[in-house]
Amino acid sequence: MDRLEGLSKLAGLERYVGDLLVEGCWWGATVRSPSPRGRIRRIRFRPEVDWSDFAVVDARDIPGANCIRHIEDDQPALALDRVRHVHEPVLLVAHPSRSAVRRAVRAVEIEVDEDDPVLDFRSAPRPAGIQHGTDNVFSRITIEKGDLESAMAEAAYIVEGVYETGAQEHVCLETQGMLANVEDGVVVVRGSMQCPFYVKEAISHALAKSGDEVRVIQTPTGGGFGGKEDYPSMIGVHAALLAQRVGHPVRMIYDRREDMAATPKRHPSRIRHRTGVDANGRLVAQDVDILLDGGAYTTLSPVVVSRAAIHATGPYACTNARVRGRVVLTNSVPCGAFRGFGGPQAHFANERHMDVIAASLGMDPAELRRRNLLRDGDATLTGQIIEDGTDRVALMDRALEIASVPEKRSRHREFNRSHAYLRRGIGMAAVHHGCGFTGDGEDRLDSRVEVAGLADGAIEVRTASTEMGQGATTILTKLAADRLDFDPRRVRIAPPDTARVPDSGPTVASRTAMIVGKLVEDACDDLRRRLGVAPSCDGEALAEALRGWHLAHPRLLPIGEARYRRASAQGWDASRHRGDAYGAYSWATQVAEVEVDLRTGVARVVDFVSVQDVGRVLDRLLATGQVEGGVAQSLGWALLEQVRFDRGAMINPSLTEYAVPSCRDVPPIRVEFVESPYAGGGQGARGLGEIPADGPAPAIANAIADATGSRPDALPLTAERLAAVIELVPRGGLDGAGTPT
Repeated sequence: MDRLEGLSKLAGLERYVGDLLVEGCWWGATVRSPSPRGRIRRIRFRPEVDWSDFAVVDARDIPGANCIRHIEDDQPALALDRVRHVHEPVLLVAHPSRSAVRRAVRAVEIEVDEDDPVLDFRSAPRPAGIQHGTDNVFSRITIEKGDLESAMAEAAYIVEGVYETGAQEHVCLETQGMLANVEDGVVVVRGSMQCPFYVKEAISHALAKSGDEVRVIQTPTGGGFGGKEDYPSMIGVHAALLAQRVGHPVRMIYDRREDMAATPKRHPSRIRHRTGVDANGRLVAQDVDILLDGGAYTTLSPVVVSRAAIHATGPYACTNARVRGRVVLTNSVPCGAFRGFGGPQAHFANERHMDVIAASLGMDPAELRRRNLLRDGDATLTGQIIEDGTDRVALMDRALEIASVPEKRSRHREFNRSHAYLRRGIGMAAVHHGCGFTGDGEDRLDSRVEVAGLADGAIEVRTASTEMGQGATTILTKLAADRLDFDPRRVRIAPPDTARVPDSGPTVASRTAMIVGKLVEDACDDLRRRLGVAPSCDGEALAEALRGWHLAHPRLLPIGEARYRRASAQGWDASRHRGDAYGAYSWATQVAEVEVDLRTGVARVVDFVSVQDVGRVLDRLLATGQVEGGVAQSLGWALLEQVRFDRGAMINPSLTEYAVPSCRDVPPIRVEFVESPYAGGGQGARGLGEIPADGPAPAIANAIADATGSRPDALPLTAERLAAVIELVPRGGLDGAGTPT
C-alpha cells in the first residue's frame, strides 16, 4: 500500500505546528543562562525595551512543581537561583510579535556568580564539583555472569582496548515546536513530539493540573530520532505557562541554532574492554567498563546506561562476564534519547574490540565472530536463553557474500600495494538490539489500544503511537486492514490526542510495529467479539455487521480493546539485571567498504551492505528506508558529526559548522532481510527502527583499520582526527615506481 501521509508531505500540504493559523496567537521565547554553573546574582531588563508590552514568566510563577517529569525530578522547568549549564532556561517572554520577542530576549542580562564547572566526564570531579549525590554519578549498573577472574586467569590470551564516541545532534528537519492555549479551562498543547502522554504528565505536574485539565495533541512531526522523546516535555511546559499567563494562544518554535545548542545530544562514551580468549578464539571472559557523559541533569540517562550495559558484550556467547556502567554529571546540555539509546556506543566498542582481538590472534575477523555468535539455546549476558529461530551465523555469511568480502580483500591488497596515497579496506560488525522496553518495562507501561467500529462500516484505530516519518500510520493501517480483510481506505487512524486515544506507550524503543501492532490485531479480534460475530467474520460481512450495529444501537459505539500481556513467561530481576531483558531481539550484520586518502585523512565509504532479521517485514519499502536512514545517520556519527564544546556549550550550532552527510557522502546501501517471525509482534514483526544505527560506525572504523593498519578507536573520525591516527602507523618509503616499500 502507498505511504498514507506521503502525498501530503510531497505536495507541501502537511500542517506542522508552525503552519497552524491561530487567531490572536502570541510568540514565546526563552532567556537562557550564559554560564555553565553558578548562582544567579541578578537579572537585568535593559530599558530599550518597553517591558509593559510583554509577558514575563520566571520560576516563581510556576504553580506546581518546578521540575520536568523524567526518571528523576532534578531538572527545573526554569532555573530559580542556580544554573548547571549554558543555555539552561531561566525566563520566558511572550509578545504578539516574533521579532519583538527576539529583541526582548537579547535585552535581558543574566548575571551569574560562577562556580568551577565540571566539563570532562572522564575525570573524577573535585569535591567542589559535586552537584549530584556524593560523586556526580546519576546511575550505576553491574551485570555479572559466571566466574570472571578464574576464567581470565585461564585464558590463553587477554586483549584490552579503550574506545570513545562523541556527542551527536539529532538534526531533525523540523525543530522543536509547541502551541499552547487554554480552552474552556483545559490547557491544550499541540506540537511536534513522540510521546503525547509524557508531555501531558509533565504539564500536569508543573502546572498543578489534574489529568482532565490537560490535553496534548501531536501535530505532524518532521523527524524525531529520540530528540522529540524527552525535550517536548520542557518546551510544552514553557508554552503552557505562557498561555496561562497571557490568556492567548502561545507558539514557541526554536530556530536551528537554538534547537542545536539547547536540546539533548547522544551520550558521549568511553568504554574499556578486557577480554580473555582461548587458543581457538573462543571468548571465555569479558570485562567491560562503560562511562557515559550525562550532561547537567538525569533525564533518561539511567535507562540509556542500562541498555548500553545489556548490549555491551554483543551478540556473542560467553560464559563469564562482568559489565559495569556509570553515567555521570557534567555541566553541559543534558544528554537524552537518541536512536539506538546506548546500543551504538556499546556496539562500537565491542565490534572494534572484536577486530582488535582477531588481529591479535592472526585470525580472520569473520571467523572469530563465526566461532562466538549466539546459537539457539545459548544465554545472553543477562542469562536470557535465545530460542528465536534466527541463524545468526548464516545471516552474517549472507552479508559477507553480498559484500564479496574475500574477493575485495584480495583486490584491496593489490590496490594498496600499487597506489601512492589511497588505501582501500573492508570491515564488518555483527550487532543485536533488544526490542521494546527493558525487563518488566512493558508490563509497567500497561499499554492499551482501541479499535472503534464506525457507522459507515469503517473502523478507527486509536493509539498514542506517533508518525514522525518512520511510517507508523501506514503500518498500523496495514495491520488492521489485514486482520479484518478490509480495504485500507476503510481504516482510519485517530490523531494522537490524549483526550481521544488510550495510552499505548511512547513511540520509542523499536516497539511500535511489534508491541502496538500486536495490540491493534488483538483489538480487532475483540471488536468482532463485542459485535457478537464469528472470529472468521471479516471483509464486507464485518462492515455490514458494523452498519447493522449502529442501526440497532445509534448511541453506542462498538469498541474493541486490547491491553499488553507478555507473549511468554519472562523472568526479570531488575536489581541484578538478570533474566529475560527483552521479549525479542533483532539481529544484523553490516559491512562497509572504504577508501582513505593518506594525504588528507579523508575516509570515504564507497559501498555498504546491511542484512538483518527483524522478524516479519511488514512493508519492504518502508523497512528499507528505515535501514538506509539509520546507516546514513550512523555514518555521520562515525566520520563527520563533531559537536564542539566550549565551557559545556555547543559552539558550532548550525548546519554550516556541523557537518551531516549529504548525498555525496552516502554510498550505495544494499539492504536484505531475513525473516524469522516473532509470535509477540504484529504479524510477527520485531523492532526495526534502531538496529540500523548500531553497526555502521564500527563497520566503518574496522574498514579504516583494514585499509590503513591504524587503530581508529575514537569517534568521530574526521579528517583531522584520522590523519593523526594514521600518522602513528609506521610506514616505509616509495620505490622508483611509486610503490610503497
